[in-house]
Amino acid sequence: MSDHYMRHLAASGDPEALLNDLMRTFGDDVWRYACYLTGRRDAADDIAQDVFWKAYRHLASFRGECSVKTWLLRITRRTAFNYMRSAFVRKVTLFGLFAPKTDTAARSAEHIVMDREAERDVWAAVLAMPAKYREVIVLDAHYELSYREMAEVLGISEGTVKSRLHRARAKVEKSLKEVEGE
Repeated sequence: MSDHYMRHLAASGDPEALLNDLMRTFGDDVWRYACYLTGRRDAADDIAQDVFWKAYRHLASFRGECSVKTWLLRITRRTAFNYMRSAFVRKVTLFGLFAPKTDTAARSAEHIVMDREAERDVWAAVLAMPAKYREVIVLDAHYELSYREMAEVLGISEGTVKSRLHRARAKVEKSLKEVEGE
């Protein structure tokens, strides 16, 4: 959904159609990000509903200075952090967040098991990092946001995003080398 299309729908006076389009297009991304931030599926359900309700209420405030996806992820982040503060939730997990991206039908069972083990090692390394590094890794690897978009979602400068992402990748690489050395 383009930003132009969203502004057109918002101006057309049919905000419910826009809300349905937003939920259909970005519902999975919002839910997964909320689940990543909270580590809880039930919380992600509630947060996703809140995000789309807030987006619906504030359609007029969307100025198109960022992508719709970035705008919704920023709302998701704020809503999830508010939830965690109010619920005193402190654990963050990535279980079930990522689906395999390759066709597993043509691959041997051995390769599939090895890939899953390697993925577990990578995410174990990611989870061992401080939250500020985990978050940039997820926004980069899963959501494929640009530095600018990550900066907007996180409320930090692009330089800080680049620095954190560089450090996070280096920490993952170092951790994987340690695992391989065992």
